Amino acid sequence: MKAWLAHHLHSLKIAVETFRAAPVATLFTVLVIGVAVSLPAGLYVLLANLERAAGGVKPQAEVTVFFKEVDEARARTLAASLRKRAEVAAVQFVSKTDGIKRLEVAGLAEVAAGLPENPLPHTLVLTTKDTTPAALEALAAQLKTHPDIERVLVDSEWIKRLAALMQLGRDLVGMLIVVLGVALAAITANTIRLQIYAKNDEIEVARLIGATDRFIRRPFLYFGGIQGLAGGLAGWLLVLAGGLLLEASVAQVAAAYGSQFHLAGLSLQETTLLLLFSTALGWLGAYFAVGRALRQND
Repeated sequence: MKAWLAHHLHSLKIAVETFRAAPVATLFTVLVIGVAVSLPAGLYVLLANLERAAGGVKPQAEVTVFFKEVDEARARTLAASLRKRAEVAAVQFVSKTDGIKRLEVAGLAEVAAGLPENPLPHTLVLTTKDTTPAALEALAAQLKTHPDIERVLVDSEWIKRLAALMQLGRDLVGMLIVVLGVALAAITANTIRLQIYAKNDEIEVARLIGATDRFIRRPFLYFGGIQGLAGGLAGWLLVLAGGLLLEASVAQVAAAYGSQFHLAGLSLQETTLLLLFSTALGWLGAYFAVGRALRQND
């Protein structure tokens, strides 16, 4: 156990010394990795804040029910029964008389006065606890079967559009993670490949005295992992700095709409996942680069 730990500490020391030997080149590589990491991370943060903002300002989805020619008491009875349903948050009853009054308030008083009789039906406006399109349409399907109901309108189109836009954003984040993850691994692999070429003579001598491929590979793996971790930290700092720069502008826009909104950054768990992901990609890039170089030297 002590020998295993000593070997790993020795490999870690070699990786750190490699960083110190070329600080400028290492810094630029870390910055490039940081930019690659910050793009999907920044888009993820933007999407999360947009979802939070939409959840705070979006109008309540509604199901509008139009009755047939039934008396008001019967319509109110159905409204009372719907209020008791678990999935219904609120029920607003609009009588025929109230409907005409709303037309008059909307500036259509002359039109309403010219009608021989009130053609409007009694109406119910329902809001549900579950505002997903599937839940709204399921409730609408149940209401359509009632014998006293003429028509049911579901106000869910804007929810579908919002859900589609959010899904598009998630797909873009996923695509960026894959593309830039491959780029991050390639950057690390290229850096490791250059180091292997520079230390080719040392590797040959180590092999001649009995060093295994695992022993030779270990310092490069540590270097790749540390480089990926440093790039992840740089990406996290870029996302944090971007959020701080936009905070004042976002607050001004929110104030113009009479509300308060503050940008939320990556949580501790999300930051940890980001750093682990970038470290793992750096390690994988180093692993494949060293493995390929060692096979070529066999």
